[in-house]
Amino acid sequence: MTNAADSALFQPVALGSLVLPHRLVMAPMTRNRAAADGTPSPLMATYYTQRASAGLIIAEASTPNRVGQTYANIPGIYTDAHIAGWRAVTDAVAAAGGRMFLQLQHGGRVGHPDNSGLTPVAPSPVPLSEPIHTPTGAQDAVVPLEMSTADIESTIADFVSAARNAIAAGFAGVEVHSANGYLLHQFLAQNTNRRTDDYGGPVANRIRFTLEVVAAVADAIGAERVGVRISPGVSVNGIDEGDTEDIYPALVSALADKGLAYLHYVFADPQQPLFQQIRALWPGVLIANPNLGWGVPLPEDGGTHAAQRLLAGGADVISLGRSFLANPDLVERLRAGAALNPVRDAHLMYVGGAEGYTDYPTLATATA
Repeated sequence: MTNAADSALFQPVALGSLVLPHRLVMAPMTRNRAAADGTPSPLMATYYTQRASAGLIIAEASTPNRVGQTYANIPGIYTDAHIAGWRAVTDAVAAAGGRMFLQLQHGGRVGHPDNSGLTPVAPSPVPLSEPIHTPTGAQDAVVPLEMSTADIESTIADFVSAARNAIAAGFAGVEVHSANGYLLHQFLAQNTNRRTDDYGGPVANRIRFTLEVVAAVADAIGAERVGVRISPGVSVNGIDEGDTEDIYPALVSALADKGLAYLHYVFADPQQPLFQQIRALWPGVLIANPNLGWGVPLPEDGGTHAAQRLLAGGADVISLGRSFLANPDLVERLRAGAALNPVRDAHLMYVGGAEGYTDYPTLATATA
């Protein structure tokens, strides 16, 4: 592997109130290692501390309320136990020299009563067209309850409370998840948002919920502590946006003057006109996540070539997921031009326990 130590990836960058030592951040990845009640486990502290050399760790999706839970053993950030569990994680990572944001994710229709004990809620009563994983196996998705205006207001309040809890738990900031087919993204997309009120119909209405969540969270903890994740054109979890080329310029333009820490663009391609349009509209730090394929082996370089292309194409920071999953010392390996660990069987990502989680070797342990 080519030694990348002197590349743009390893130049420092300011992000909100932080100065990152380099431009490689760990993307949020659901790993299903929390307790049944959503409390982060000691094993999670080990996992994240092993990866503390990332420029920033964006910790995995955490629910702001019970009804927002997607799958089993997903962490939450709405109880005192959640705060204490996450505090153990952030303290350990900080002691190792790392920095962390927490991703806030409400699943919306991506949920099941067998996981949360509640019927999922969504912008419209449109069920997910694929099964949901539960502790008893795959179950057919249920029809979600359409959110009332009062439900929308209470959910915004829950995001605010979750953001405050994240700061109390020692995170430097939060990432509002408006991507990948979860609740905020469901409001953006035509096929999941069939409302006729102020939150449905024209683009200006469909982006309203995301804008209100972000504004409320920024008011509560400071805009410099808030990032936003988007996934233009991504169809995961049954999403069909319908008018992608209209949604994101409108959304990003409305967010551009808020002084946010960053915008996180999922599956970014520097050759796409929309990526370049968003880069031109966004005045702050743009984190780009390259599309390295799913269900296929990682490239041998762990995505370094794609990362360099994104930096050359206008991104400021690069997020990598599976590369950090399989290589706790990814940054050190890339600096040294060393070979990378491959990702093990995909089922190990979500089954719980240390296997495929905290037992990936570092260069030091491999040498020993």
